[in-house]
Formats: sequence, structure tokens, C-alpha cells
Amino acid sequence: MALPEEINIPQKPPMVMVGRLIEAGAGQTTTSFTVSEDNIFCENGEFREAGLIENMAQTAAAGICSKAADQTGEPPVGFIGGIRNLKIIALPKAGQEIVTRITMMHQVFDSSIVRGEIFIGNQLLASCELKIFLVKQVND
Repeated sequence: MALPEEINIPQKPPMVMVGRLIEAGAGQTTTSFTVSEDNIFCENGEFREAGLIENMAQTAAAGICSKAADQTGEPPVGFIGGIRNLKIIALPKAGQEIVTRITMMHQVFDSSIVRGEIFIGNQLLASCELKIFLVKQVND
């Protein structure tokens, strides 16, 4: 599957927390992201917990958006409806590249439950289950 040069997600800078789409398909999405010192979720040289959660949610969005966009070509808008079993083992430092893997667990209509995992190399940094809801766009 050919992957787009740019990840098509609804977030815009400075809220973009994914850098490169590595894989999208077969119920799994993988992205990479290099943490910059000036990232809004970076504090004292560490990428904080809220940034890790947002990175997992945006990786899920990247997978959804790579499969289908609405008729306008705009990516669908979604939101986190719940977080379960959040485990933060370590925080990445500015300059480090994280790799995030999202695995689809359940999907019913416009809601999904996914498992997110963030790594540096083989080291697991964080994981959780996210409940994600897509917002239907109403055409005027």
C-alpha cells in the first residue's frame, strides 16, 4: 500500500503529534514522531503524559483518515470518549523518536475501541485503550 507523504488528520500545528505514517491497514496503524523541545506538551525536556495520549489518538486518526475522508476531502473529526488502563512507564526526551502502534479492537458504527502502544526501539513507554468517536459532518 502506498502511503501519503503527509498525514491527513484534522489537527493543525501546534497540535500535530504525529510525524510519519509507517503503516495503515489490516486493523493496525503505526506512526513515528520526533519530540521537539518547543512542543506544547514538552516540559523540562520531557514529552508529558497528555502528549503521549494525544499522540496515540492522532495515530488512530491517521489510520482512519488514510482509509476514508468525507466528500470534501477533509479528514473526519473525532474525539476521545474514554481512556482505560493507561500505563505510563517512561517519558521520552526532546529529540527522541517515538513509534506508536494502534490496534483496532472493536468498531461499531462511528465508534472504535483501540489499543495504543508507544515505543522507543523495543522499550514500551506507554499503553492504553482509547474509545474514539467520529463526528458526522452535516452538509448545509
